[in-house]
Amino acid sequence: MKNEEVIDRILQFHPDIPDYDGCDGYKSGNPSDECTGVVSALVPTVDVIRKTAELGCNLLVTHEPIYYQTPDYPEWKGEFENRVYDEKKALLERYGITVWRDHDHIHAHQPDLIFKGVVKYLGWEAYELKARREIPLYYALEIPPVTVQELAELLMDRLGMNGIRFVGRPGDVIRRIAIVAHLYPQPGDEIREDGYYRDYSSQIMRQMEEEDCIDAVIPGEIIEWTLLSYIHDAVSLGKAKACFNIGHYNMEELGMRYAADWIKELLCEEVPVHYVQTEQYFTYMQRREMDKI
Repeated sequence: MKNEEVIDRILQFHPDIPDYDGCDGYKSGNPSDECTGVVSALVPTVDVIRKTAELGCNLLVTHEPIYYQTPDYPEWKGEFENRVYDEKKALLERYGITVWRDHDHIHAHQPDLIFKGVVKYLGWEAYELKARREIPLYYALEIPPVTVQELAELLMDRLGMNGIRFVGRPGDVIRRIAIVAHLYPQPGDEIREDGYYRDYSSQIMRQMEEEDCIDAVIPGEIIEWTLLSYIHDAVSLGKAKACFNIGHYNMEELGMRYAADWIKELLCEEVPVHYVQTEQYFTYMQRREMDKI
């Protein structure tokens, strides 16, 4: 089986995106090479590339960009020399690894396969509530009651995180959770003709204000001045609310763990398939209060 035959099966599995002109596609290597094995990983980092080679695989299916630029060109487009890019490219060539990006297509499924993987590997499939379809990338769950601190520890454990930032009182009990998309401003966030301002954050805020309200959110990315400030003020007013800022990559990591499952099914064990976790970028250092003299 050639690398391109593997990718063809993946594309046949994904929903069709007519006249597609996005960021998915080959980023490195030779599609016509015989496939020795597939690795599914969130980010094609140098460490992931090395582990792919150690596993004897030469096809790397990733979700996030390879060469540090948002359009994700398969070569460096900066106006200056980038020695890190040069060395990474040389590493891929030395190992003979083909990299194919699966971002827009994997998100095109209903339900979104990245978020489906997050819910699956957090162990929350049985707790999903009826979707509010007017809110994109919004997954509400009612889990067994848990404290804010216990949920933070669970997220760290199941996502393999070195640390976690959260807003909320550690002892508050929560049960209704929403896994949501990135909270940064979007084009079109403005006051409408009816005089109301409506954006993604305010839609989630509304769910936290309803009678059967959401207690906590787990977003991919945050800005501080919208939903996060609302949750901070709610906590200050004595309400059991919380936000767990796990980060974009940690949010979607389990989606690519799940991708290894369905890629394995598509290939019917004709070639080996592995999941490689992207190593944590951050080391967390916490300030310790010095003993008062």
